[in-house]
Amino acid sequence: MALSFTIVFLILKKFAWKPIMNALKDRENSIGEALNAAEKARKEVEGLKADNNKIITEARHEKDVILKEARDIKEKIIAEAKAQAKAEAQKSIENARLVIQNEKTAAINEIKQQVAELSVSIAERVIQKELTDKEEQESLVTALLKDVKLQ
Repeated sequence: MALSFTIVFLILKKFAWKPIMNALKDRENSIGEALNAAEKARKEVEGLKADNNKIITEARHEKDVILKEARDIKEKIIAEAKAQAKAEAQKSIENARLVIQNEKTAAINEIKQQVAELSVSIAERVIQKELTDKEEQESLVTALLKDVKLQ
């Protein structure tokens, strides 16, 4: 039995031992390579996560900058609109003042013309009457003034 065991052991050693050992080494190498590849993939994923976080942070910063610019533009547009409205209101007020002044001047001129016509009319009637008494002339002028209505 010892002799059979030794013969089987020698035959296995000569023919089977090397292929079994080579298969085990190949298996060990493939497992090591798989572990290395997994570690490399894990590091890549961590790098991608870091890049993703960096991109997200940059995008948030860019969003904040864009929103700030939009607010600044909005405030600028509102300020310009207010300034333009104020300028137009001032222009309208100035135009209204000018119209009022022109109408006032026209009214004064019309009153002057009516006073002149009235004076001429009164003088005409006084001359036509040719009154000799000063009191009669004054009472006539007063009566004529009461009769005249300004238009």
